[in-house]
Amino acid sequence: MTEIHLDLTETTIDGPGTRLWSVRRDDCAELAVHRILHLGMTDAAVPYRRVRLAPSGSFVMVGHEGRGQVLLDGRWQSSSNGVACLAPPRVLNAFHAVPGSRWRFAWIRYDEPEHVRPVVSAASPVRVKCDGDALWRILCGLRTEWEGTKEPRLLHHWIELAHAEARRIAQPWNVEDRLWAVWDEVARDLTADWTLEKLAARYRASKEHFRRVCLRQLGRSPMQHLMSLRIEKAQHLLTSTGDKVESIAEHVGFENTSVFSRAFKRWVGRSPKAYRD
Repeated sequence: MTEIHLDLTETTIDGPGTRLWSVRRDDCAELAVHRILHLGMTDAAVPYRRVRLAPSGSFVMVGHEGRGQVLLDGRWQSSSNGVACLAPPRVLNAFHAVPGSRWRFAWIRYDEPEHVRPVVSAASPVRVKCDGDALWRILCGLRTEWEGTKEPRLLHHWIELAHAEARRIAQPWNVEDRLWAVWDEVARDLTADWTLEKLAARYRASKEHFRRVCLRQLGRSPMQHLMSLRIEKAQHLLTSTGDKVESIAEHVGFENTSVFSRAFKRWVGRSPKAYRD
């Protein structure tokens, strides 16, 4: 498949073949209860594409039918039925339709200030299998009520269900405690020289088994998840302190500032300095 190139600028393209239904917080005050900016269902066709450089909140997308491409962790990955793609606040995310396939997906975008614990964090999976119909069905119910009588009590229940489904995808409680214990230890000491071998030893398994567990539970390899923790911490330090970029790079485990800057830009879409500004 030929990948469609997306410049790293804010982009919103629908095209004549795309159908979109959404509800925004400005039109439905009930969404603000869960800090939802807007939600909806998209039936996309080429040239549909989106680029969001620094969205204010978490983004949860669940494929319902067809396929598209989503930029996650600096890499293009496929979205299809039963695959959820997630992005934390203030991190580059982009997605586009592909030739020859209609792409239907349900989505929720949040608005979460820095001091609020986001629905999607570095601990969340980035790409995970789920019930590809659940969020779609919930939003279909919401749409029926929204386009009908708009009974406040029923709108409330549909939005509660949508938020609960997003949280279930982003915070899977079935992930084993032993895996979270490893990543909690890593998050407390990001300056350590964490290698795959050391991480697997903490998990008390072979490197290959640990890699498979992380891919299954988080949608990332162990080293990709390590990078996500380091980048998220760097984002926090860039916006909450006046520390120099060189100092922040060292604090999150990078000995080389140039390597840190390249990695940061690949994941976030902007250089550390531009992100801070």
